[in-house]
Amino acid sequence: MGERHRRFTELRSDTSPTRESYILLYFTLQPGASVVQRVPKEYNAFAYLLDGSGLFGTEQERGDDGQMVMFAPDGDEVVITNPADAQQPLDFLLIAGVPLNEPVVRYGPFVMNTEAEIIQAIADYQNGRMGRIHV
Repeated sequence: MGERHRRFTELRSDTSPTRESYILLYFTLQPGASVVQRVPKEYNAFAYLLDGSGLFGTEQERGDDGQMVMFAPDGDEVVITNPADAQQPLDFLLIAGVPLNEPVVRYGPFVMNTEAEIIQAIADYQNGRMGRIHV
């Protein structure tokens, strides 16, 4: 393994809006490379595949670009491998954190905790209170 096989960026925060720590890692694994990443047992973890295909977890479940792979909360590390016969590098995000155990309501691009918050978010959007992108 070695730095020529993987590249990663790590963000950790003890001062996030949820006041909980989280892990956000970006990896690029060359064909034949693998990574074993420590993830605290109390965290939920998933990988979002940006490009390429890989093998995930001790069961070596296959995942392809555009897919999300959930890891079982049964240990303190996750394993990701880009097979030796892969035709390209594997780029993915590894995201993990303490479960918030809060209700989730979604509608279109909006994700909130209650239907009332969804209605307010839609109204805010329609009234320009979420900012504007000027092109």
